[in-house]
Amino acid sequence: MKKIASFQVNHDTLTKGMYVSRIDGDVITYDIRMKLPNGGEYLTTGSAHTLEHLFATYARNSEYGDAIIYVGPMGCRTGFYLLTRDTLSGEQAIALTRESMRFIRDYGGEIPGNKKEECGNYLDHDLSGAKALAGEMYDVLKNWTEKDLQYKE
Repeated sequence: MKKIASFQVNHDTLTKGMYVSRIDGDVITYDIRMKLPNGGEYLTTGSAHTLEHLFATYARNSEYGDAIIYVGPMGCRTGFYLLTRDTLSGEQAIALTRESMRFIRDYGGEIPGNKKEECGNYLDHDLSGAKALAGEMYDVLKNWTEKDLQYKE
């Protein structure tokens, strides 16, 4: 079988940040790398689940909501994927992700979609863990620019 694009990225040199993973027609997939690959520290399921609920809710309710296709965690638990329409520029995607992380870092309310009838695993959430992850990622993206969206060799 043909090796998929995400397996062609050198995970030995990949650092925390936000990268364009692939472009398929008008869909851009962003790799939001929150943990170092194979670094021994990974997203916990509870913190990733809560971050997903908050990130997706914030992004879809933002001024860019119509351009958001998907927000979700990577199976390897080192980050998230953000899929957008190409109507959203790289700078706008960075700004949205940065503001989403700030929002989550500072969040103090109920977790959206955290009722049994709304979520398939409503008991597995960790707001304090999500807030800590978001704070770390906000700092990583603080000065991130469109030129930083390319994977480094």
